[in-house]
Amino acid sequence: MIGAGAMGGATVEGLIKGEMFKNEDITVADPSQAAIDRFVESGVSVTNDNAMAAEGADVVCVCVKPWLVERVLAGIKTVLRPERQLLVVIAAGVKSADIREWLGEQCPPLFLVIPNIAIAQMASMTFVVPVGATDEQTATVKAMFDEMGTSLITDEQHLAAGTTLASCGIAYAMRYIRAASEGGVELGFKADDAKQIVMQTVAGAVKLLEASGMHPEEAIDLVTTPGGVTIRGLNEMEHAGFTSAVIRGLKAGAK
Repeated sequence: MIGAGAMGGATVEGLIKGEMFKNEDITVADPSQAAIDRFVESGVSVTNDNAMAAEGADVVCVCVKPWLVERVLAGIKTVLRPERQLLVVIAAGVKSADIREWLGEQCPPLFLVIPNIAIAQMASMTFVVPVGATDEQTATVKAMFDEMGTSLITDEQHLAAGTTLASCGIAYAMRYIRAASEGGVELGFKADDAKQIVMQTVAGAVKLLEASGMHPEEAIDLVTTPGGVTIRGLNEMEHAGFTSAVIRGLKAGAK
């Protein structure tokens, strides 16, 4: 793993908790010693040398800010072995064509991957785009990210939409939790109690949809009675543009 910032560090945490790789087989590289020191007690190898981390790896994961991808790839290009390695690039907006141009013949089978920070808790929604990879190689990478949540094989055209829906989307979900928690305080609950109530309610909604397969609106119909408080609350939210605001936010993120 090259890059131990927010997303890179979260991915390492997920890999450590998983069973697909032994901790001693994971190497984390980052120029910040503080970023990698926190993984030492877990038994993973750490280094400030990206090339050293990449040289012996079966799967090379590059997880850095988009504007750093070209520089990082240039630094490891000479040690990449396309015949025996897979390359995973976790960086929003970076095109596969650019990566293949930067690496030329040294480009291994490539996967553009967008997880979200819940990967640290084995609960990410991850998008995987295979580029020049076999079905067997794709299955290996999908299994890697399935262990840390749920992954979806998609095409590069849909990656921006997936990013805003799931990677950015986790922040949108947290903003709802924050807003509802603040509302709970106004209704008379202590802040910590309000947050716990809202988190459990959101978790319950997810479990209900997963178990039943219902459309969200169908589930809403189960708890909205004529003249009841639920429909009044929903209608007030819609008058304030709730659904429209969510969709507009997602579309803005995709741009």
